[in-house]
Amino acid sequence: MTTGAFEDYDDDRAAALRAGQTAGSRRRILIAGTIGTAIEWYDFFIYGLIAPLVFDQLFFPKFDQLTASIAVFATFAVGFLARPLGGLVFGHFGDRLGRKSVLLCTLLLMGIATMSIGLLPTYAVAGVAATIALVLLRFLQGFALGGESTAAILMAIETAPGHRRGLSAAVIQAAGPVGVVLASFAALAISRLPQADLLSWGWRVPFLISAVLVALGVYMRWRIEESTTFREAEETASVPAVEALRGHWRPILIVFFAEMAQTSYFYLTAIFTISFATRQLGVQKDVITQAVLLANLVGLVAMPLIGAWSDRIGRKRLFLAGLVLAAASMFAFYGVVASRETLLVTSAVILAAGIIHPLMFGTEGSYFPELFPTRIRFTGVSIGKQLGTVLGGGIAPLVATSLFAQTGSTYAITGYYVALAFAAVIALGFAQETSKSRLLG
Repeated sequence: MTTGAFEDYDDDRAAALRAGQTAGSRRRILIAGTIGTAIEWYDFFIYGLIAPLVFDQLFFPKFDQLTASIAVFATFAVGFLARPLGGLVFGHFGDRLGRKSVLLCTLLLMGIATMSIGLLPTYAVAGVAATIALVLLRFLQGFALGGESTAAILMAIETAPGHRRGLSAAVIQAAGPVGVVLASFAALAISRLPQADLLSWGWRVPFLISAVLVALGVYMRWRIEESTTFREAEETASVPAVEALRGHWRPILIVFFAEMAQTSYFYLTAIFTISFATRQLGVQKDVITQAVLLANLVGLVAMPLIGAWSDRIGRKRLFLAGLVLAAASMFAFYGVVASRETLLVTSAVILAAGIIHPLMFGTEGSYFPELFPTRIRFTGVSIGKQLGTVLGGGIAPLVATSLFAQTGSTYAITGYYVALAFAAVIALGFAQETSKSRLLG
């Protein structure tokens, strides 16, 4: 791993003052980043929550139920396949021109794609053209999120005092559960509509609501300043991706394996479970959607607490604890869900997605960027994180569905995740602790 990327952070507050970054300015950056990120995650996740309920009938009606479910999750995965490309493109401009412009561009692109999904004709009206348009718009969603998910975090940690970087990043990370909560409320509301109304117009409403949310996010982000650390940087990389891959490949690999395990766990215990529990295990739709909603409510509270905790005891040990608990929990998770008992199902999802997962997700926001210097930080984090997301969470529902179809058992799914967690533990063994070090400008 690259050395010399850190110094004592005692002069962080002085550096912020030299750059003219007031407490009020930092607060505006944190608020704007949180609101905008919540909106983008709402837009991205509303597909994951609504598609398993109705898209097999609306866009893949020619397939049997299992094949249609695989097609829905394959389309879901397209958004993840686009994220590395988005991360690379927006990472280049983020490292060259700044973080703020990327935040505005990604929010607008995500909003346009999401609203367009809500306006799509179905297969019954437009045939295969409707399915192709859905895939393309899902690709644009992923492309936008590939830049957003890193830019907002960097704005937060590059303006925060050194002893609060973990907390500041975790507040932005908590916007993810906020977005999922908003999406869950929307999915829960339309899931209670009569089936005819749900299939005709109800499914469109959550996508169209994005127009109002995006307008709010753009207004908030337009008013913030560029990050302190980026403005203080003496020079920028001419081609950030080349420099990152040549000189910082070790931290990129660490981020890649850690992210693969983190994202897979959430998508296996939340997104995949919605379809699997309702279609294969006979759990009622409102029970599982409410469980996911409650898990994210717990998670959005847990994230800042875990972030602040990482400022005190370190990022690495919390992330490792999350990996161990995640792997252990998978041995019992699907068995508990199969009980179909509302309390047990809800408790299992809350424990997994609301408590164990935040140990990883709430920590990585500060940990991953701290592994890279400013000149290639956006690009370095994006390469490792977005590739890890694609090969982790992006394909996890599809892999899990296929494994169950082939074996008829959830043990194969458990083994799949344990292997990912083991690889992440090994990778983190080569990472250093970063919580007590100062970011270089």
